[in-house]
Amino acid sequence: MDIQSIKQRFEIIGNAPQLNRAIDIAMQVASTDLTVLITGESGVGKESFPKIIHTLSPRKHGNYIAVNCGAIPEGTIDSELFGHEKGSFTGAVDSRKGYFEVADGGTIFLDEVAELPLATQVRLLRVLETGEFIRVGSSKVIKTNVRVVAATNVNIPEAIEKNRFREDLYYRLNTVPILVPPLRSRGEDIVLLFRKFASDFSLKYRMPPLQLTDDAKNLLLAYNWKGNVRQLKNITEQISIIEKERIIDASILSRYLPETHKSTNLPVLFREAMGANEPISERDLLYKVLFEMKRDINDLKQLVRDIVSDEEMATMLRNTDTKIIRNITADDNPSFVRTNRTAPPVHDLYPQESYSDFSKNDLNYSQPPIQESEVVDESLSLADKEIELIKRALKKHNNKRKDAADDLGISERTLYRKIKEYKL
Repeated sequence: MDIQSIKQRFEIIGNAPQLNRAIDIAMQVASTDLTVLITGESGVGKESFPKIIHTLSPRKHGNYIAVNCGAIPEGTIDSELFGHEKGSFTGAVDSRKGYFEVADGGTIFLDEVAELPLATQVRLLRVLETGEFIRVGSSKVIKTNVRVVAATNVNIPEAIEKNRFREDLYYRLNTVPILVPPLRSRGEDIVLLFRKFASDFSLKYRMPPLQLTDDAKNLLLAYNWKGNVRQLKNITEQISIIEKERIIDASILSRYLPETHKSTNLPVLFREAMGANEPISERDLLYKVLFEMKRDINDLKQLVRDIVSDEEMATMLRNTDTKIIRNITADDNPSFVRTNRTAPPVHDLYPQESYSDFSKNDLNYSQPPIQESEVVDESLSLADKEIELIKRALKKHNNKRKDAADDLGISERTLYRKIKEYKL
């Protein structure tokens, strides 16, 4: 079964390379019993991948159970996952099987696994390592053969540093990682998804489907989509119900997009001076971008100055080398003085002769003609130097912008902007 067939079967819309890569990994790992950890932002569609893995695995005839770990109260999570015995706690009027016991021979999907309490994480680690668990209120060890697929939108390495997640459990879950890309990085997939949702809602509410103008499409592509596919679907449904006009332009669409996420073309910056949870304003982002650009430009200017200075020094030395002054000593022996440089041996200047060819009475040796160097008035334009350096760096690295930018000592973004500016 190929990727396109998988997309049709599980109603996955899009052709982004990152999305195709995630599907391909899920298909390859399905035939094994390896534990899989699916990561990605909330609303990107992580729940489709465990279904792909289960459907293509030898366990497809077994049970498939999806558990939202964040929706189960901490006091009952152990009972839900591992079961309990009658009378083990207040309200336990009967014995009950847990999800791991019910899913024996099949697949269990632990969504939002990072929300599990630390005590439950210890129990889960034991199941993953030995396939054994104990019901709440029991001392009997129960065996289970279950495939575990977990998912989270939490930065687990950061949660480990804050002692909210066990490091050994993370490495046990992360045997095969699958990263589902955010909607904002999927390009034209956003427009395809909007069309799909608009078509679905037109059938559901018995009305003509929405159509986007070019400026509305551009707005969709430029938006940040913090809520990812889930947010896009909700907004499409809102517009389908509320708007009487079926042709949607940017002015109509913008009324349904929250203002806090409309600035999307700015790069994501590391908040050095701010806390991770503190909001950052658009003005602060603009200042950071401008300061970065200024620093990159200053670095490039300094690099150009250094190279120009080195070239001027080399030109001066070449000119000096040609000014050889012949000096006859009191013994009538020729010696040569070179301005600002140590005089080389005579045989270096005249390879065809040696010191024995000269005598006190014979000074009729042939001296090579001295050629005066021609000083070329080079352009000192900073732009011309930048263009020349960029061309040389690109040629040196076979047009690989990242390597060329590293060689020039500037960021790849600055190099890309210079290439566009100079139309290289």
